[in-house]
Amino acid sequence: MAITVYGIPNCDTVKKARVFLADQGHEFSFHDFRKTGLEAAQIEGWLSQQPMDVLLNKRGTSWRKLSDAEKDNSDVAHLVALMVANPTLIKRPVIERDGVVSVGFSKAVQTSFSA
Repeated sequence: MAITVYGIPNCDTVKKARVFLADQGHEFSFHDFRKTGLEAAQIEGWLSQQPMDVLLNKRGTSWRKLSDAEKDNSDVAHLVALMVANPTLIKRPVIERDGVVSVGFSKAVQTSFSA
């Protein structure tokens, strides 16, 4: 079972997810998308499984720092380009497990990984 956790290392929710997965005995790789970045195709793949309002974090400081013109444009290609340029606009963590994508670390996500 291939598991990849995407996020930034200092995010509390990402930390919880990584600790939880390790404690449950799951092997996983971590992709720091602030350092390593993301491709538009990766984000578009996530959007094939998760809606934009789940993936795009409009509550954080990264969103608030954008210009009104950037925030007002709801074109998918524009929003994907924003997430590529500013990966912290993505809700964290994004977890890929065998091609299935989850966003965040809710109880439902945790239950899906419980041994």
